Amino acid sequence: MKRRPGSVFEVVCAFLTLSCCFGFYLPGLAPVSFCGEESDDCKKEIQLFVNRLDSVESVLPYEYDVFDFCQDAQELRPSENLGQVLFGERIETSPYKFALYKNKECEKVCTKSYDVSKPEEKSKLDFLKKGIQLNYQHHWIVDNMPVTWCYNVEDGQKYCNPGFPIGCFVDGNGHPKDACVISAQFNGKNTYYMFNHVDITITYHSGEEEGWRGARLVSATLEPRSYKHEDENKPLCDGEPMSISGDPNSNAKITYTYSVRFEKNNQIKWASRWDYILVSMPHTNIQWFSIMNSLVIVLFLSGMVAMIMLRTLHKDIARYNQVDQEDAQEESGWKQVHGDVFRPPRRGMLLSIFLGQGTQIFIMTFITLFLACLGFLSPANRGALMTCAVVLWVLLGTPAGYVSARMYKTFGGEKWKTNVLLTALLCPGIVFADFFIMNLILWVEGSSAAIPFGTLIAILALWFGISVPLTFAGAYFGFKKKAIEHPVRTNQIPRQIPEQSFFTKPLPGIVMGGILPFGCIFIQLFFILNSIWSHQMYYMFGFLFLVFIILLITCSEATMLLCYFHLCAEDYHWWWRSFLTSSFTAFYLLVYAVHYFFSKLQIIGMASTILYFGYTMIMVLIFFLFTGTIGFFACFWFVSKIYSVVKVD
Repeated sequence: MKRRPGSVFEVVCAFLTLSCCFGFYLPGLAPVSFCGEESDDCKKEIQLFVNRLDSVESVLPYEYDVFDFCQDAQELRPSENLGQVLFGERIETSPYKFALYKNKECEKVCTKSYDVSKPEEKSKLDFLKKGIQLNYQHHWIVDNMPVTWCYNVEDGQKYCNPGFPIGCFVDGNGHPKDACVISAQFNGKNTYYMFNHVDITITYHSGEEEGWRGARLVSATLEPRSYKHEDENKPLCDGEPMSISGDPNSNAKITYTYSVRFEKNNQIKWASRWDYILVSMPHTNIQWFSIMNSLVIVLFLSGMVAMIMLRTLHKDIARYNQVDQEDAQEESGWKQVHGDVFRPPRRGMLLSIFLGQGTQIFIMTFITLFLACLGFLSPANRGALMTCAVVLWVLLGTPAGYVSARMYKTFGGEKWKTNVLLTALLCPGIVFADFFIMNLILWVEGSSAAIPFGTLIAILALWFGISVPLTFAGAYFGFKKKAIEHPVRTNQIPRQIPEQSFFTKPLPGIVMGGILPFGCIFIQLFFILNSIWSHQMYYMFGFLFLVFIILLITCSEATMLLCYFHLCAEDYHWWWRSFLTSSFTAFYLLVYAVHYFFSKLQIIGMASTILYFGYTMIMVLIFFLFTGTIGFFACFWFVSKIYSVVKVD
């Protein structure tokens, strides 16, 4: 049957996509107007902010001042939220300050001289060369908007990069690296070329005809240049590029300059000023189709799984209820284990702890993605995504404690103090220990991503001061309620499990169970890993939310189907298996992350490698708890449902 145009499916997809691409300012970042003179509703000076520098060849970001660039005499740091601190963003003012409508040509900022006979200056120059060789990128901000470097790529398309390199390197064989390929002037062997000049273009929307004063900035772009200024007091932005010899005993002198030009464009609205950046993201047009195609395939497969499962069960239950009890037991195997199917699992304490933590992560993820779809957690609102996730996790300790305690009581456990303590401390403790070790490495390397000691204390205060008490409160209500009642009684003597075929043994079923859920996320996973490790902007929260819903459905249906097959084989050990079947998707996530590291990234250095896999293990653990919890509760509902429908004693 053809789906008619304008169906509910299309409307939902269109709403989610548009709300994420064009709804950044709906929740409310207020526009700022700039005028030729200062007033209450208008700013005169346009301040350029600088953020941390990062590289695709290193996981270690560094602050702007570490590279000894020109600094602001009155350096100020705007207040940063928790998410910005955790992501290592270090925003500060720069000496680049502009007045609206006033164009400037080859304006000097400062001059830096390096005498290699002085150890301190030699160390600074060596660090600058290392940054050029690793292709570290500037990230500048004007009016809360990234200053982009736009250039043409394949097929005449324009790509706008929210960063630009500090320089480039030509090796001893004369092979240019990175940005040195853009010009034949970069031809010296074993030479570093510094981008010490930028041509900045600021586009504004005038309010003359719209009832508000001044102008609002709608784009900021630049072109990095390299010029060797012979006279630092009278710089001329032409001639040879600014080169630094690869000889460690050579001195260097760098003069930094800039040009700024203002352009009026009333066709671009302030609310849509991010569009030119998002539209130019690499492979975006192709991936829209690929993601939708993946969603349709996963929906089709999920529908097939549901149809096969429901038709088989309906036929099986109907036939069982129409014949005598003895005949039914001879016909089918899943009914013969009704006296053992709700037998408490081994290590029920650990399973209940995982379920509590998984519930906490699931609710946190759902609310975070929903808010992101509404535009509250857009890239324009820096650090909001991580801040929201951390705050939600802290406040959701009550559901974690409640679910863990309730399930542990259902399993017949009696060590309630141990249960609640481990629920509050085990998984968060593993994550914090991993995070702390990674932070020590960042601190030793002098990276800006190292979390300050005060912030670590604040995180511990949130954990022990809010999350742990809320977990205890949830556990109190969970233990206070009676255990979940099962539809059938459990026999005193366990039934012997017959010899299983290869496909109904635990390990093959668990390995197969994670394939389908991983198939619905690997495209989005590529974009997510790119945004984390390749420093690309992620904004497709609408499609991510749809993939999230599809992942829930797929994990549930795959787990229920395999659980049914195992029960038919008279294997009633489904508790742990239902959790591990869907959580094995995390293993495929780990394999994909390893593949991504070796095939897509250019990361070098032991510290960067350890950091990559250290943070990856945190992601894998969170995904393990999340998917396992979804599969378990889907299977728990499924088993309770089928054994409550049939007439078993």
